[in-house]
Amino acid sequence: QVRLVESGGGLVQPGGSLRLSCAAFGILFDTNIMGWYRQAPGNQRELVASITSLGVTTYADFSKDRFTITIDNAKQMVYLQMKSLKTGDAADYCSNAERQETKRQRWGQGTQGTIST
Repeated sequence: QVRLVESGGGLVQPGGSLRLSCAAFGILFDTNIMGWYRQAPGNQRELVASITSLGVTTYADFSKDRFTITIDNAKQMVYLQMKSLKTGDAADYCSNAERQETKRQRWGQGTQGTIST
């Protein structure tokens, strides 16, 4: 069964860090671009970062200096390390797998990141 399962969200204070994990089942990393998206209430879903199986990364402007996306092909895991978090980073973070040839999307259920004092 194809699915993405996220974990690692939670509540942190501004300036803190969170590490999100995504376990991928039934997805071939070498034919998919793996990514993290986020959506805050009232906002559209936006790309945070993406990575290929070869480690080629893409970051949004807001994430490129504070967030790091990594991939473990052997474990079928994708990680998002977030640091220097701001209140504006509070959102539901979802993992994504996009098939390179067909652009078919697969989504995880999401994990909440809350940044508050």
